[in-house]
Amino acid sequence: MHIDVLTLFPEMFEGVLQSSILKRAQEQSAFSYQYVNFRDYTENKHNKVDDYPYGGGAGLVLTPQPIFDAVEHVQQQRASKPRVILLSPQGSTFTQQKAEELAEEDHLIFICGHYEGYDERIRQHLVTDELSIGDYVLTGGELGAMVMMDAVIRLLPGVLGNDQSASLDSFSNGLLEHPHYTRPADFRGWTVPDVLRSGNHAKIDEWRHYQSVKRTFERRSDLLLNRSLTEQENEWLQKLENHKHDLDDG
Repeated sequence: MHIDVLTLFPEMFEGVLQSSILKRAQEQSAFSYQYVNFRDYTENKHNKVDDYPYGGGAGLVLTPQPIFDAVEHVQQQRASKPRVILLSPQGSTFTQQKAEELAEEDHLIFICGHYEGYDERIRQHLVTDELSIGDYVLTGGELGAMVMMDAVIRLLPGVLGNDQSASLDSFSNGLLEHPHYTRPADFRGWTVPDVLRSGNHAKIDEWRHYQSVKRTFERRSDLLLNRSLTEQENEWLQKLENHKHDLDDG
């Protein structure tokens, strides 16, 4: 995978991309990247990338010309057709499923905006995806791009070392991840569940599956609405629901 990041502040990415798993992923050649400062593509003598909005209003709007030219230039450098991602609070919410989808691509372009917003023609005629990391507004798109890059890159083959790790993450199968324990078995009187020390892998798998369902029911029950439930999961959920009603009535 190759990633182009269109940004006015490339230095913001250095700490993220040169640390931890993302650094190791580069060393393994799992992905490559380059920063593209779209100010370098301006055609006006003052190198301005923004202007006042037609019709008046507060703030400045990013102009289309430098962003179009920057994207078209990096597209020409590679044979594959890229996904062009616009970071915007108006975009669809970024999810684990979207990360998995983007991890299948060969070329991603992230456009990180600043100021009041984008000229609408960028949205209409240039981007393939408009994404947001949440219902709040940031100073610019850089932090959102870092979050998405991390979520996508860790899914690339070999990056995590154990390819099963990503498949068991929260949200990957529509459930939150089960609890984890490690040594010591007894810490300040809090003990590890016996089943995890039993050596019975079938029972361990069943316990983990139940705990994932239970945790999802307790913390993010909305996720269960979009999941095709097994007969076993339905039985567990019915018991959890009954237990909740008993507690509420008590």
